[in-house]
Amino acid sequence: MASWSKPTYHRRLFLWLIACLWSMVLCFAAFQYHRERRFKAEELNIRLQMLNESLLEAIGQSDTVAHLGELPPIEGLRISVIDLRGRVIYDNSLDSLPAKNHLERTEIAEALRNGSGYTIRRHSESTGQTYFYSARRGGNRIVRTAVPYSVSLRVLLRADYGFLWFMIGVTTAMSLLGYFATRRVGLHISRLNRFAEKAECGERIFDTEPFPHDELGDISNHIVRLYAQLQQAVTDRDREHRLALHAEQERIRIKRQLTNNINHELKTPVAAMRACLETLMVHKDLAPERRDEFMARCYANSERLTNLLNDVALITRMEDGGEAIGKSEVDLREIVAEVCDDFAPTAQNRGIGIVNAVTEPLRIAGNAALLASVFRNLLDNALAYSGCSRIAIRTVASDDETVALSVDDDGCGVAEEHLPRLFERFYRVDKGRSRQAGGTGLGLSIVRNAVLWHGGDITVENRPGGGLVFYLTLSRK
Repeated sequence: MASWSKPTYHRRLFLWLIACLWSMVLCFAAFQYHRERRFKAEELNIRLQMLNESLLEAIGQSDTVAHLGELPPIEGLRISVIDLRGRVIYDNSLDSLPAKNHLERTEIAEALRNGSGYTIRRHSESTGQTYFYSARRGGNRIVRTAVPYSVSLRVLLRADYGFLWFMIGVTTAMSLLGYFATRRVGLHISRLNRFAEKAECGERIFDTEPFPHDELGDISNHIVRLYAQLQQAVTDRDREHRLALHAEQERIRIKRQLTNNINHELKTPVAAMRACLETLMVHKDLAPERRDEFMARCYANSERLTNLLNDVALITRMEDGGEAIGKSEVDLREIVAEVCDDFAPTAQNRGIGIVNAVTEPLRIAGNAALLASVFRNLLDNALAYSGCSRIAIRTVASDDETVALSVDDDGCGVAEEHLPRLFERFYRVDKGRSRQAGGTGLGLSIVRNAVLWHGGDITVENRPGGGLVFYLTLSRK
């Protein structure tokens, strides 16, 4: 058995509109038809009433019908004279007068009540024909004239159908316009319905074609835009959630790695200090020179341990509590000059020249201690590991948004495979040499985190003539 399908909104709306239009046309046509027919009947009645008036004048006030004068040339004209008791006292179409009382006839009753009356169509019992009757009272008599309800009279009383055809044409045109209008609305509704079904299923809406510019189209466009914004918000939320989860996992991984690296790095100075102290405790008769040597080793390893803990604390503070680090307006020229002055004696003892080419004021919003640690670690790295004879700090570029500087040396440089990992924690190009120099392996990691905290970036590459060059940018705000 076939299932019944519900008509579309367009079809239902169109059928409703057609029903309203054609109902209105039929009601108007019926009203107009009866109105025009009544008008023409009244027009015919007026003509017959004029004849009745002339007949009443001809009859006069006598008790008998003496002379009616010359009758008008109307085919089938019937003239009756009726007294006030309803008796027919004269009829030009009958040989014998009817005995039936005529007071109940519509036209007679109206004539008695209003002075005149008519009946459009009634069958005559006397002649067996159908007539249009018109009656008029005059004194104690009623004159009634009648014409046969023939084809010519039906044509006369028939309404003019021109207006009806006009209404049918107008309604047909309106129906066609209504079809296209309801079809347009129906398409809006159908498309919006499909959109609602997809939205209910949570599907992505890729149909970006706008609805037409009308009230319903504007509402539909607003709904689609709101849903698209909601979808985008959900997508952004999910992406941010994934990024946050990834960042949290990465932070946990880095912390775990940092803990393992710290544990590994702590073992060396602690083991060295323990070995020295055990030697001093067991061999109490050591020569003063040897005792001083072991004490110096203990002090050097304690210094290395202190530096390691300080560096770890600084990195942790930047990553986990960066908001707690305050910012103020600082001048990079003054910070660079102070760091260069601090390293000048050490560099001079090693025969290394430090060139400070930052001569113009470079004011930014930052933390002076962190910025100083950037340049301290870069200079310390170059002095300890590069084997250079010159270190230079220069201003590369400066505008209202950022400041760019470079720190370069003319040392031995670094193999290309090591460059991408230089900023990793505890990464060493030459592990034995780095530990021997007292490095913690966290200096360049501190540099990178401090630069990132200031909204900047840092890169490193080998100089064509030998050595390394660090390029760093810092945000002024």
